[in-house]
Amino acid sequence: MSQSAFAHISRDQLPALVQAMPKAELHMHIEGSLEPELIFALAQRNGVTLSYPTVEDLRKAYAFTDLQSFLDIYYAGASVLLKEQDFHDMAWAYFLKAKEDNVVHAELFFDPQTHTDRGVPFEVVIKGLHSACVRAREELGVSSELIMCFLRHLSEEAAFETLEQSLPYRDLFIGVGLDSSERGHPPEKFARVFARCKELGLRLVAHAGEEGPAQYIIDALDILKVERIDHGVRCLEDADLVKRLAAERMALTVCPLSNIKLCVFKTMKEHNLKTLLQHGLAVTVNSDDPAYFGGYMNQNFLALLADLDLNAQDAYTLARNSFEASFVSDAVKAGWIAQLDQTFASFAASAPKA
Repeated sequence: MSQSAFAHISRDQLPALVQAMPKAELHMHIEGSLEPELIFALAQRNGVTLSYPTVEDLRKAYAFTDLQSFLDIYYAGASVLLKEQDFHDMAWAYFLKAKEDNVVHAELFFDPQTHTDRGVPFEVVIKGLHSACVRAREELGVSSELIMCFLRHLSEEAAFETLEQSLPYRDLFIGVGLDSSERGHPPEKFARVFARCKELGLRLVAHAGEEGPAQYIIDALDILKVERIDHGVRCLEDADLVKRLAAERMALTVCPLSNIKLCVFKTMKEHNLKTLLQHGLAVTVNSDDPAYFGGYMNQNFLALLADLDLNAQDAYTLARNSFEASFVSDAVKAGWIAQLDQTFASFAASAPKA
């Protein structure tokens, strides 16, 4: 795309443009897409008693002050997921939202330990999710992959046990990640299990630099050998790290609404995404746990447009970064980028002439 094409697109066009443009989502916890209405429906179907009498009471409980207070209710909500159909229904509900937002590809995190520790077999979890992924491709034209996450507040031994449970289903997921409470659980805690995953040919990502310091980003790169950094917004605390991330085109899967909800930044106006872009970092926009944090993909983009001085070039860069950072073939990436170029060219052509 030429600079002149971006210049023709007015600020008034931007909300419609970010909704229309194709995009990939690379940081979305599927359990975090479980809306209160579906939680209540699954609870009724499975005979699970909830601590909240109504959907609205549950929504009011979404008053988080930090990552841990969010995780407490996140795990409570997951208690209604017991059968293969439950996992299918949860993922399918997300894919319908993704289609509305013109997300053409999603790489979804799932937390098997959240479920296996409750007695739900690994097979039930992954087969339910996989069937929804297949359905989304066939019925919605949305492609997807699954990334299995280890819960960092649990032990490395527990992560190894989960890895062993997953191996019979190796063809149903493409990689591993590291999520849950960052404070007090540095990347090196999982060095050996990530080394084993690399030997198995799995793609590697990890949450780092959200609540944890910039050093956690460095350790995720150097010790875990990850290919993407999930969050990473605290990288600006280390100038040398910023230069490294830019030079290596290391993608950061930033989640704006999540960052505000968990008080990483007080307001969206204070978010550093624009600064990250200005440093030449490969920033992407994602929804993290959208049912809990108040927005799916387009709502995150629209929140950024409302409060940060983003322009058409920024929107294009964010979308293109999402495709370039995805774990698909170069040919598939090129096809999506061509669609992105076409969308922007169409908006530029229809822009009011000065």
